[in-house]
Amino acid sequence: MTKSIKLMLSVALFSFAGLVMAETAPDVLVKTTADDVLAIVKKDKDIQAGDQKKIFALAEEKILPNFDFDRVSRLVLGKNWARASKDQQANFQREFRSLLLRTYATALSKYRNQTIEYKPLRTQTDPNNAVVKTQVIQSGSQPIAIDYSLNKTASGWKVYDIVIEGVSLVTNYRGQFNDEIRQSSMDGLIQKLADKNKQAGAA
Repeated sequence: MTKSIKLMLSVALFSFAGLVMAETAPDVLVKTTADDVLAIVKKDKDIQAGDQKKIFALAEEKILPNFDFDRVSRLVLGKNWARASKDQQANFQREFRSLLLRTYATALSKYRNQTIEYKPLRTQTDPNNAVVKTQVIQSGSQPIAIDYSLNKTASGWKVYDIVIEGVSLVTNYRGQFNDEIRQSSMDGLIQKLADKNKQAGAA
């Protein structure tokens, strides 16, 4: 994974988590749940000390369930998604989810009292899509603009892309994954992700 994606996910963490109430406006959901997660981090001394078990549990519970993994997977693989078999699709989603989990867990362990500003929610042409705009405020640094793209599913609002300073998470991953598939194969990409996840788990 490139440093740019690691940076994107680390700063994005501080303004996103736990979108669970389908009837609540997306911006309200982002603010309410982000406050909840950051409050847990601030109070939990074990998390602040780097307790990996608790950090992973928090990321697993509060963040990943709120991604639309089916849509994200289709977007990051592009035309390669349709070409993949059902088994390949399932294996990719499993390894991709693990990749995001450990990346978010790493980001969560680096929280240092950043604050978040939320922009007014603009009406979208499609009522089933929304963009929540935020800024992460860091002492001694310029604010970081983060936009969350969400779509309304049967189980509520779900995130399918994060754009940080104009750079899309989906676009970054799509470039990496397409290159790997072109140089190797779909199975080669899945194996590479599995190896990285295994190495990270051992570490």
